[in-house]
Amino acid sequence: MTYEALLFLHILGATVLLGTGAGIAFFMVMSNLSKDPKLIAHVAGIVVLADTVFTASAAIIQPITGYFLAREVGWPLFEGWVALSLALYVFVGAFWLPVVWMQIQMRNLAIAARDAEKTLPAKYHRFYRWWFAFGFPAFGAVLAIVWLMLTKPTF
Repeated sequence: MTYEALLFLHILGATVLLGTGAGIAFFMVMSNLSKDPKLIAHVAGIVVLADTVFTASAAIIQPITGYFLAREVGWPLFEGWVALSLALYVFVGAFWLPVVWMQIQMRNLAIAARDAEKTLPAKYHRFYRWWFAFGFPAFGAVLAIVWLMLTKPTF
């Protein structure tokens, strides 16, 4: 595969990770503000699907294309900005995996509330607070990775 094709796939994956993350967060927050279990159940279902299809796919493609790009250009994997990017990528994953689980729990709790025609339980709101809190460091780290990829600073 050519350098340009690898670079395109890598940038596409980064764009999907950043865009899907921002979109998922926006729609989850907006539906949560409604406090409507029907709307939240619907949106949370779409969020779980989007995270599975788009975010997970991009999360798999990124390290693969990154490895081949580094190899093609001759960047050492465990030094400088590449190593920092990899460390931040692991950091993001440590937040993203629990977030996916929380989204599934919130979806299920919202479906149960919708079907029982009740309000959302306290457990839903606890998950939501944790989900919201986990998003900030993960999203910030993704932004930092994109910055590192663009600027390639020397340390």
